[in-house]
Formats: sequence, structure tokens, C-alpha cells
Amino acid sequence: QKVTRSESSQAKKSQHAEEAIFYMNCRAAYLTVFKSSLENIKSKEQLSLVLQQAGRNPSQKTVNKYWTSQTTALNFDDFCAILKKEKTATKTELLTAFGKIDTDNTGYVLHDELYKILTTRGERMTRDEVCAITKQADFNCSGKLDYNKFCDLYTTTSEQCCRTALEKLEVDSRLRQQQFGSQAETSSEGITLPVSKPSPRISRKTDHKVAPPKGDSRTPSRPSSAQTCKASISTTISMGASCNRNTKLIEPDTMKEWQCAQSKGCFYLEEDGEIISHKYKLHLPQRSAVCITIKPLNVHQVEGKSYNWLSVDTALYILKENETQENLQLVSFTEQQNKEMFGWKGELGSGVYWLLPFTTGCRLKKVKPQITGEAKLLYRGEDGELTLTREFRATLLDVFDTIDLDGNGLLSLEEYNFFELRTSGEKCDEEAWAVCRENFDMKKNELTRQGFLDLNLMEANDREGDPSDLWVTLLSLGYNKALEMTEACPFVIDIYAEKCKPRIKAIYLEAGSWQLNRAICKSVVNKGEAKVMDGCEHIIVYTYKAGRRITSVIENKSEKKVVIHVNNEQSKNCLNNRGLSVFAVEVAPKSMMISQHVMPLNEQEEWLYNCVHSLL
Repeated sequence: QKVTRSESSQAKKSQHAEEAIFYMNCRAAYLTVFKSSLENIKSKEQLSLVLQQAGRNPSQKTVNKYWTSQTTALNFDDFCAILKKEKTATKTELLTAFGKIDTDNTGYVLHDELYKILTTRGERMTRDEVCAITKQADFNCSGKLDYNKFCDLYTTTSEQCCRTALEKLEVDSRLRQQQFGSQAETSSEGITLPVSKPSPRISRKTDHKVAPPKGDSRTPSRPSSAQTCKASISTTISMGASCNRNTKLIEPDTMKEWQCAQSKGCFYLEEDGEIISHKYKLHLPQRSAVCITIKPLNVHQVEGKSYNWLSVDTALYILKENETQENLQLVSFTEQQNKEMFGWKGELGSGVYWLLPFTTGCRLKKVKPQITGEAKLLYRGEDGELTLTREFRATLLDVFDTIDLDGNGLLSLEEYNFFELRTSGEKCDEEAWAVCRENFDMKKNELTRQGFLDLNLMEANDREGDPSDLWVTLLSLGYNKALEMTEACPFVIDIYAEKCKPRIKAIYLEAGSWQLNRAICKSVVNKGEAKVMDGCEHIIVYTYKAGRRITSVIENKSEKKVVIHVNNEQSKNCLNNRGLSVFAVEVAPKSMMISQHVMPLNEQEEWLYNCVHSLL
């Protein structure tokens, strides 16, 4: 019995040791991507990245298994549970898989055969992705892949990922002790855009709800006493109905002789409430007076119906790319208003500029669905053939008009890929586009409206009339089950130049990121009213009003982080981007961050902005 107890005790100790190592590896991988294990995974891209840091190589199917259409976030415990289920592939498993291809047991797979398998089966790879594998000298020779060497490198790389993350965790003791993550905008740094496309959702937001200290209840809902709030700033602004005071913007009709460039785009609302949109590069060949405008896109409308996106606020931030093509400098933003159009007019030198679209999120936000039924997308005719319903056909034509960024009535491969990235997370390569050209109507290598309709009908036929995949596409584009666009806002950008032909091109489809937040902070600091917090001179609140929007920014000049309580309970006829009248934010040392954006609930009535920022 003593021996049995001893063995049982040893087994338990061994199990506990294994669990401790497992969770240490989980935490190391998690903190490679996030600043704290209290932060949540908020997108498929983040889930895929953090799994890779843990030595996994998840397929899209694997990611979709854990991140469904109902998923809004996964926490650290969820991540650990996933790692327990998704083991790293062993060399034996990999060799077995290759052995099914190499039936003669030569130890090699011909490149041509590998290319055919990887581009036609399962999650299809592109030609470039396959070439990246076959060009590696370590395990390729004479048109063949030595899969023994490939498997060795694969397992070594997987182990190295885990080891590197663990070493980083052990070296940086601050990470091991960290309990709360917050990233804010530091005003002294430059604005940088990466050269390659970053993951649309990897970048962390600049503000977080404050986590209560251990042992305490929730953060108090209001600054009720001097004991909880050391100092405060009160700001009151009274606004008239339909306040459009900034109407200096010259109408484009008065610039008929100027040369023009145009591009469409769209704001899309993510499951967690984050907003993504297209980002653009503007090329000006010479110095010129320019006028840049943005407004919601007027797609097909039915008389008598209301369209939510037409009331969504839009803006553009103009940033200059410097000689190194790394840092961006804020030039200006579209603060002049003419009805639903916002614009900026001034002079720009020759060079490359970034145009970053922005909406506050006050009007474009998650709403509880009121729809009980579901629109019909397909029906079978008398001949038994599947056909698009009239309503679905009209919706697809609206989608086409939105994703046809240059407005030429055709979809280029580049335009179609923005659509694919949004709806499936993947891109269509040249080879697949050639297949489309053989099967669907195209002009000058661009897909026509009819071709786009036929492509969606083919997808329905592939599923034998099951509309599930079509609904996935529609929901990702902001439509609800009644085929109403409620979680997206298409827009159109116009650029007029007096002395040259401007060129605009969509580069990314991604979240606003810190570059946009930095630009917003700088614009509010430069143009807004500054108030120093009474009794706390290192806290400054900047408030800027432009047309129908008010934005406040908090600057913390101290060496310590601060928690600021924000109370809007005395405001009238207002809504803000946070959806809360009372909340708290944490501001990192020597940094600034956006407190809130506020707009009128009803533009036809007066509205009162009354906000108290208090130091907790």
C-alpha cells in the first residue's frame, strides 16, 4: 500500500509538473501577441497568430471550428483549452501523410505533383506560396522535395517558436507580473505604416475598460465624492439643431476645370464592434490646390424605406508619406461640412499621401436584430433550375456597386480580392481568375455585373440550393436577414486637383489602428480647447467640436498611469461611440488617448454636451 501511495503521489506530482509547463508555454505564447493574459482574442487573425506562436500551424478549417459566426471574443482559458485539443503535428504524422503521396517510398515528392496537390485540394495554396516551399534549398533538389528534411525543419521551427516565446517570458519579468494591458498614443513618436499588409485585426485598441483592483467591486458608476475622485474637469457645449456651421467647402461644381479622381470604399462593423475600412494612397505628380471630399455612397434606394448608413458620419485624415516611406505626418482632415459631405480644401505638394477614412462609431454600431423571418434568396423555376430571387438579385447588384471601387462598372481582380478578403479571408490568384474568365462574363479581364450574379448562382448550385454560404457572405458585408444593410456604410471619396491629375488607390482593408488614432489625437490637440485638471496639472482634456461631432482627448504628462472617470449623465440628446453614459479609461504615462466621440441623437433638435472627466 505504501508503494502504491508513493507511486500515486509521484504520478500526481508528474501530472502537476506537466500542467505547470503546459500553462507556462500557453502564457508565453499568449504574451508574445498580447500585453496581458487578461486581454481577449478578438478576431480569427489574432487566434491564428497566437496559435502559431504556440507552435501550431492551424488551417482555416481549424480556426473556423473555434471562431464561429457567434464568437465575439476568446479569453486565455479558452486559448489553453484549444491548445489541449490541437496538438502539434509530430514528425511521424507528417511522414505518414507524405507517404500517401510517395507510394514508391522514395523519400521524395516531385514539385509538379506537389504543386497540383497543394493548389487543387483542401485549403488551396497560391502558386507563389508553393514556390516559396519548393525554392528552399534545405530540402529541395532536382525538381523534388525531400520530405524527410522538410519534416525535420517543420518540427524544429515549431519547437523554436515555443522556445523563443518562453525565453522572452523568462527574460522580461514585467510580463510575468503584468495584470492589465493598455496601449495609448504617445505624442512624441512618429506615425508609421508597415510596408506589408498587417493583419486587419491584430493591432490593439488605444483604450480599455478599467479592470477593478483585486478585492474591490466594480469601478464606481459616478464621481460621488472627493474621496474617490481627486480632481475633475467639466466641459459644457450647447449645440443648435442641424448645426452645420462649417459650410466653407467649395462645391465640386465650381471646380469643373479641375481634374478629378474617385474611389469608393466601405466601413464594416466587426462582431466585437470594431470598425474596419479601406485605406488609400494618393499620388500627386506636382504641387497643386486640391479639394478632397468624403460622403456616404448613395446606392440603390427604395422610396419610403430608411437607410441607416446615410446618417453615418464620415471623415478623412490626410497624412504625408516622407522620404523613407515609413513615417507619416498629419497634414489635415475633412472638417468642413456641406450636408452629408465632409471635405478639405488646400494646397498639397507633390508626393504620396495616405487617406485614412474614419467614422466615430456613434451611428454605426451593433444593434439587436428585430427581424423574425428570413428573406428568400433562391427559388427553383418550372424547369427545376435554381434562380436568384428579385430581392437577392437587387442586393447583389448593390454589393457590386459598393465593391466596384473605381466605378467603371466592372470588377478587377484587385477589387474582387477586397471582396474575397472580407467575405472569406482569402484571395483569388491569377490562376483562379483565369478559371473565372473561362466560365463567367468578363470584359478586359474584369468581371461584369452579370458575371458577378452568375458567380453567386454557381455557388448556390454547388451547395444544391443551400443558402448558408450566401448568408455568410451577406452578413460579413453588413446585411441582416431582411437584406437590409445595417452594419456597414459604403462611402465615396472625390479628389479634385487644379494643376495635375491625382491618382487614388485602395491599399488595405483593415481596422483603424494606432496611426489613425494618433492622427485624431493630434488634430484634437491642435484645434481643440485645452483644460488642465484642477489640482492635477499633468492631466489635460482637449475638446474639439466640428459640425455635428465633438471629440475629447485625454493627455497624461505624468510618469504614472492614471484612471479617468468620464460622466455624461447631464448631456441631453447625445450618443457616444462607447454606448455608455458613464465609463472609465486608463491612460498610460506620457501618452494621450481618445476619451470619446459624441453626436446628436436627433439632429433636428438642440443638443447639450456636458461631460465631467475625473481622476480616480
